[in-house]
Amino acid sequence: MTNKLYFGDNLDILRQHVADESVDLIYLDPPFNSNATYNVLFREKSGEQSAAQITAFDDTWHWGLESEAAYHDVVMEGPKPLSDLLQAMRSFLGQNDMMAYLTMMAQRMVELHRVLKPTGSIYLHCDPTSSHYLKILLDAVFGPTNFRTEIVWKRTSAHNDTRQGRRQHGRIHDTLLFYTKSEEWTWNPIYTEYDREYVERFYKYKEPDTGRLYRLGDLTGPGGASKGNPHYEVMGVTRYWRYSKERMQELVDQGRVIQTKPGAVPAYKRYLDEMPGVSLQDMWTDINNLSAQAKERLGYPTQKPEALLERIINASSNEGDIVLDPFCGCGTAIAAAERLNRRWIGIDVTHIAITLIRHRLRDSFGEDLRPYTVLGDPKDLPSAASLAQQDRYQFEWWALGLVDARPAQDKRKGADSGVDGYINFFDDGSGKAKRVVVQVKSGHVQRNQIATLRGDMEREKADIGLFITLEPPTRPMRSEAAAAGFYEPSHFLEHKFPRVQILTIEELLSGAQAQYPRFAPEATFRKAPRRLRQQSEQKRMI
Repeated sequence: MTNKLYFGDNLDILRQHVADESVDLIYLDPPFNSNATYNVLFREKSGEQSAAQITAFDDTWHWGLESEAAYHDVVMEGPKPLSDLLQAMRSFLGQNDMMAYLTMMAQRMVELHRVLKPTGSIYLHCDPTSSHYLKILLDAVFGPTNFRTEIVWKRTSAHNDTRQGRRQHGRIHDTLLFYTKSEEWTWNPIYTEYDREYVERFYKYKEPDTGRLYRLGDLTGPGGASKGNPHYEVMGVTRYWRYSKERMQELVDQGRVIQTKPGAVPAYKRYLDEMPGVSLQDMWTDINNLSAQAKERLGYPTQKPEALLERIINASSNEGDIVLDPFCGCGTAIAAAERLNRRWIGIDVTHIAITLIRHRLRDSFGEDLRPYTVLGDPKDLPSAASLAQQDRYQFEWWALGLVDARPAQDKRKGADSGVDGYINFFDDGSGKAKRVVVQVKSGHVQRNQIATLRGDMEREKADIGLFITLEPPTRPMRSEAAAAGFYEPSHFLEHKFPRVQILTIEELLSGAQAQYPRFAPEATFRKAPRRLRQQSEQKRMI
């Protein structure tokens, strides 16, 4: 299977493109506005609100006509336990944001159960705002007997939640709900290091020559003669022992049996460096959330640390297995799966996320990146025009991705400043980035828009302006762009670049690119740190 990255609604993608029982491990971190208060979440809505829209930075779900349709779909077509549960939840919760969220999640849970292999596992990442509701949804879909663990991940240290008159405890953890599809599932034990207090308390003996720490273990046979334990003398002490006399003598000869004082019962030396560690528990405090200075931070608001996903993938899948993340965001699960030699499927509903993932994979793995396919994004002019008609914001984000530009703003939250995106570049040794400002137009275009772009360049102190258009530009537009002249880097006088450039979507789809200095690494997107793929088990054995 070629690794796949899908743009689109994950419900549609799952139904149309992911086969029954084809996935080994599912991780999902579904978006939800946990900062909203319960008074907001449980406020009744009219039912005529616009359909839920999930963007990279706006993760609130609203009750509307789409939620109503989803509710009827689950109640009429879903498994009976889920149908009964959703009806009861609506009677209790009413028509509000929380019910919209749970209804949409119920639809997706049915599909995730369908695509999961009988030996597969699912980890749902959530916070205490909705974890209790999501757990009973999972019970209804996967069965309560297939619940395995409720994992507590301590994502931050002490946190002040008493501001603004909120009298409550600090919220410092997320929840991961771990379910399987059956009684037989892939499981690779994970061990963590002993904490210092435990080592100091129990491993208090040290070999004088090597410094190896050890503790004393019991050698006597539990149950005595009734359990068939042999009875003999060791170092002047007669007992029922857990080992045969021959095996006990081997341990004595190896120096693994010690008598702390004459007449004391011999004990077994258990060396700390021979122990695998502590088997992984359901409270994870050893993986820190990403700080603002973390190298792997990409600026995505809900980004999770790769160590968290690597732990999940190592525990519940094997090399070559398929990992699915239906809300893949900036692609942490995908990057971890790639490094650990798993195959993967990622789905996201925003082109911002798709662009970030493409950059992350390229920066992390370079030439070692295995081939993957991006599906669902426009591949020709008619599909680009269709996207523009359906959602002009998504069209803008997609078009910016064609030139590796970062979106300038979330226009759904503020006024349009005229600049849709930007590209940073370096062309000298000052360490200060230069800038290309980008405008994207999906409708009718005319000459005065180029003049507006030139004004935006002056305001933004940009060296180059790029105008991307779905429609062909007019001759006066090209003349206005040509009149802007050229940008000539001071350190590379033999190079010059049009100061104002016009590129059509058709040209970009044919391989055209913006012209600007590329003599030094670009700085548009924060680069993911370079990752080495984990050496496969087969190679390690050779």
